[in-house]
Amino acid sequence: MQVQLKKGVIEIYVLAELSKKESYGYEIVSNLSKYILISESTLYPILRRLEEADELETYNVIHNGRNRKYYKIKPKGIDHINEFVTSWEEIMITYHKIVKGE
Repeated sequence: MQVQLKKGVIEIYVLAELSKKESYGYEIVSNLSKYILISESTLYPILRRLEEADELETYNVIHNGRNRKYYKIKPKGIDHINEFVTSWEEIMITYHKIVKGE
């Protein structure tokens, strides 16, 4: 899979996970690891990029005496998911035409 496409899909996975509920890095990795191979070193640059793109916001919570950074999806992040789904549907139409001759 092309690196750019894979990076984009992982971003959508992260946004989709956060559309279910606000979460923190370790929990996001744990949840996504059920579906894709991802590490914290892969996740954090994606979270920063999505935050810089105004698709996520963050806030801090003290948990067991330590600061935990939470991520929350913003409307622009929801829009990103919806745009991806629309694009993917268009790709699937093309796929079916090429592979299945439909």
